[in-house]
Amino acid sequence: MKKLFNSFGFAFKGIAYATRTQLNFRIHLVATVVAVAMGYLLRISVSEWQWIALCITLVLVTEIFNTMIETLVDLVSPGYNEKAGHIKDMSAGAVVIAAVFALITGLIIFLPKLLLLIK
Repeated sequence: MKKLFNSFGFAFKGIAYATRTQLNFRIHLVATVVAVAMGYLLRISVSEWQWIALCITLVLVTEIFNTMIETLVDLVSPGYNEKAGHIKDMSAGAVVIAAVFALITGLIIFLPKLLLLIK
């Protein structure tokens, strides 16, 4: 049981590290709070909550993987290396893809509800 609790401790330590050191992770956390607040205020359906939860998870996980990959690349290739640069660019690209998916999903869910409020 102690090993289980320790593993959760290490996981939360990793999340704390990403929050402390990565501006983009903090930006995604703010976007998470905004999305959850909007979902609550606009009373979105259970299936819409599932999509929002999927988007939040996908973006935060890809951001953490991006941080992991960039840190590992810097560790094994501290000097300039073209291939290392490509790896870091692709890792960042994965975050962009996830974030665009989340943005489009958010627009599909929230925009019609917001337009109804404006009318």
